[in-house]
Amino acid sequence: MSNSSHPEEAYTISALADEFSVTLRSIRFYEDQGLLSPQRQGKARIFSRHDRARLILILRGKRLGFSLQEIQELFQLYDSGSQSLSQVQHMLHTIQSRQQKLRQQQADINRLMMELNAAERKCYQQLKKFD
Repeated sequence: MSNSSHPEEAYTISALADEFSVTLRSIRFYEDQGLLSPQRQGKARIFSRHDRARLILILRGKRLGFSLQEIQELFQLYDSGSQSLSQVQHMLHTIQSRQQKLRQQQADINRLMMELNAAERKCYQQLKKFD
């Protein structure tokens, strides 16, 4: 786990799994998919601060409904400024579609919260009748 110049920037797979409450298997899978690229010391995987940041983005992307393929495409777009026009347009379309879906989910959540708040108020009103 030690990186002589910056030991605080090196992470074991177990440390990342614990920090983000994910399984070792998940992290290995992200590595197999090319989303993470740890260094090796013998059989041990040593993850950099860059890998840790990518894991955060992978987990956030998954929570927001992005596929691993879409996350990979975003990483590729970010990593390389030499993408073709069609690739950039495709990613822009993917991002805009996800944004629209999230806006709809946010509106649905807001409506549901209003309904739950109204139901909660009714419950409190009913409780007052029992006093």
